[in-house]
Amino acid sequence: MSDTLAQIVPQIRAFNRDFSQLMGLLDPHYMGSEMTVLEARVLYEIRENSPALARDIAAELNLDPGYLSRIVARLEKREWIQRGKGKDARQRPLALTKLGERKFRDLDEVTAAATARMIGRYGEDGARRIGALLSQAGELLFDKSPSDWSIRTFRPGDMGMITARQAILYREGWGWDYQLEALIGEITAKFLRDFKEVREQCWVAERDGRMLGVVFLIEDDEKTARLRLLHVEPEARGLGIGAALVHQCTLFAREAGYKRIALWTHAVLYSARRIYAAEGYEIISTHEHDDFGKMEKSEHWMLEL
Repeated sequence: MSDTLAQIVPQIRAFNRDFSQLMGLLDPHYMGSEMTVLEARVLYEIRENSPALARDIAAELNLDPGYLSRIVARLEKREWIQRGKGKDARQRPLALTKLGERKFRDLDEVTAAATARMIGRYGEDGARRIGALLSQAGELLFDKSPSDWSIRTFRPGDMGMITARQAILYREGWGWDYQLEALIGEITAKFLRDFKEVREQCWVAERDGRMLGVVFLIEDDEKTARLRLLHVEPEARGLGIGAALVHQCTLFAREAGYKRIALWTHAVLYSARRIYAAEGYEIISTHEHDDFGKMEKSEHWMLEL
């Protein structure tokens, strides 16, 4: 086990213990109901997949079929579920009765209210942060790709996040040092100090409050805009976010009356270079530097509008 895993594994196990206690998952009367948490989950699966087969529920929840059969028998004895017709018990579809539906709704309302109270004490910003972090964890742990993303303009707090994320990503991906972080910080600070609303903008792609990508368009001179600080988070790549952000710059620049857009990038940033080329940018000059702690080939690109 690597040093990183040796540190993270105990953290995850501790979180599981704390969360189980926080949500009462070990209580035989889940949320004060007549059900254990497993019975509640089986009831949920039957409701969501009705008519549902017991074998499918067992496979979905990774339960022993015999154990699931005993849970189903208890729910049926309470008259919360009913069986349809089938060749045998495994083939008879399950569905909630009217009483079962009422029991489910009552528990669902109690659970939702308890969860709202739990996160509500952290305020709107805290609730958004919790949601974004849980969404990110779900995407990584359960292999769920980000979808339904949207693009918005910047808001308070974005510049610090942008500076931190880009410094981390460029360090991890290309070994660039603290000098790049200083440069990004200068760019974002100047953008805020000198922001010209009709001539400049920063767009953020996000999903469930999680920043997935960013781009800036700033004024170089009366006729030239400059695209800066494009990045897309690793888990969001391949969704078209980078291309959408770059095209947003093109649309804004034309509306603002610019004649061209310039940008500075590096030869090692293959994905970004493909996006620029697809948008119509062309390389106009190159040079080498070691401003970020190692020698790199930099490129200046231009898009005539």
